[in-house]
Amino acid sequence: MSDLTKIPVTIITGFLGAGKTTLITHLLRNPQGKRLAVLVNEFGTAGVDGDIIKSCSDENCPAENIVELANGCICCTVADDFIPTIESLMALPQTPDHILIETSGLALPKPLLKAFDWPAIRSKITVDGVIALADAEAVAAGRFAPNVEAVDAQRLADDSLDHETPLSEVFEDQISCADIILLSKADLAGEEGLAKARGMIEAELSRTVPLLPMTEGVVDPRVILGLNAAAEDDLDQRPSHHDGHHDHEHDDFNSIAVSLPEIEDPAALEAAIGKLAELNILRVKGHIAVKGKPMRLLVQAVGSRLRMQFDQPWGAEKRHSTLIVIAEHHDIDEARIRDILGAV
Repeated sequence: MSDLTKIPVTIITGFLGAGKTTLITHLLRNPQGKRLAVLVNEFGTAGVDGDIIKSCSDENCPAENIVELANGCICCTVADDFIPTIESLMALPQTPDHILIETSGLALPKPLLKAFDWPAIRSKITVDGVIALADAEAVAAGRFAPNVEAVDAQRLADDSLDHETPLSEVFEDQISCADIILLSKADLAGEEGLAKARGMIEAELSRTVPLLPMTEGVVDPRVILGLNAAAEDDLDQRPSHHDGHHDHEHDDFNSIAVSLPEIEDPAALEAAIGKLAELNILRVKGHIAVKGKPMRLLVQAVGSRLRMQFDQPWGAEKRHSTLIVIAEHHDIDEARIRDILGAV
């Protein structure tokens, strides 16, 4: 089968809260006449991102074309999860024209690219491109590392020290693997922040990669789809901290699911999540049931930045409140987290 008849796949990677789900929902609303399918790989037990994407399903991407894989990195479970899922998407009654893969925010994209070399799927699909999202405001502030000041101090004190952290390695691997880098939250970063983020990212790259600003996930699909990169054949040009082995340790990160009763005051929840930021929590996401409200309250927090909005009705499903809390392994104080959220 030639590349022209293979199903193109776009891998969308990026750090926690960079806006991958927002981008995918924009693509689903603007499919350019293409029939799409989506594979969402989440870190944690509840499919928050998948629920958001499924709410955008339509005739161009029906609900059966949206598949979630939680509790496991797809590049670590190739034979058991990834290959069968891709095969099931290709076997749909109406074959998708393009498949979008949203990786976990903690995932390294290069091991996933290597999975496309498996004989079961190599002749049928090709990686059209890798799109990396980088939160421009956060990058400009150096927040892709948990404590930039401490890292810089160590580096200045002793150049022989290994100053890399799991977070910076994830970030650098994601941008190094990309065909296009989208600087998300451009409106929050401003021109000065965008320029700083661009300079920091370009300093890490070993090849020229387009960097484009993006706000609210809005980008012309024609810019990022149809790249024909055949990225699975171009691995040598995509350097990784983990080349030569596959030991990206997900034990560096941990997540817990916190179930809550219906709440009365969203402002109290906002205050509680603000306290979590003081515990070096990376991400909080989930849906909350608010008494007297027929709509689900979507919660998305990244560091100290929080967004809460009512997104869709509960419908026939049982009303429930669950928040997924993600942090580096040593920062997860489950008892303290549950105590803070339980006080809402």
